Amino acid sequence: MSVTDPDPVWIALRLVIVVLSLAMFVFGVRVAMSRRFPVAWVRAVRMPARQRSQPVRMGGGQALLGASLLIQQAPFLIPMSYPVGAALFVVALLLAGAAAGWFVLRRD
Repeated sequence: MSVTDPDPVWIALRLVIVVLSLAMFVFGVRVAMSRRFPVAWVRAVRMPARQRSQPVRMGGGQALLGASLLIQQAPFLIPMSYPVGAALFVVALLLAGAAAGWFVLRRD
């Protein structure tokens, strides 16, 4: 799969994944760095008080997952050799594992 692939559905799906993962990464970094959730988001989701006190934990995990998804899609959209694509896939898996570890081990 690449951008030059004749099937436009796969290309559109991959671009949607890239945009959503980039938004997930930016939102996660914003929450982790500011150490608070946006007020509108807290109202819409109706988070319990226990979860509202963990913005660094949730934001950091979300940022790591967004980065993992973003890196995982790069070999399909940017022409590159197989070893580089495989290395990026391994990095994406490591980031996903780091996100799970961050969420489990991080206590606020």
